[in-house]
Amino acid sequence: MGLGEWGKRGRGREEMEEQVEGLGRAFVDHYYYLFDNDRSSLPSLYHSTSMLTFEGHKVQGVDEISQKLNLLPFDQCQHVISTIDSQPSSFTGGIMVFVSGSLKLPGEEHQLRFSQMFHLVPSSEGSFFVQNDIFRLNYG
Repeated sequence: MGLGEWGKRGRGREEMEEQVEGLGRAFVDHYYYLFDNDRSSLPSLYHSTSMLTFEGHKVQGVDEISQKLNLLPFDQCQHVISTIDSQPSSFTGGIMVFVSGSLKLPGEEHQLRFSQMFHLVPSSEGSFFVQNDIFRLNYG
């Protein structure tokens, strides 16, 4: 059953929901592990058509996304995830993943709260890549 069939069957819907949630969680664990420990590996999760909006600044393509992520004003950080919500994206057979949490920076007393949305799309290799990525710090 493809992700586009999500919600059409009783038990099938529950199984699909569990699968989508599991894939979303696994992606989030992998993404933030790389971000916190090996940021230079993050571009492998993107594609030439991928787009990143980081605090309102939009970039497209693996090279521009890599440059943006590697030029952030901090080298080390630790993401603490509070929530992960995932839904199937029936149009593409992908998954929408919404993350909220906090960001710990070395030497900073207070954590920064953030929200991030990923649109994961199936790749020709049978895995997923990040088609869209939107990141915002939450102030106030």
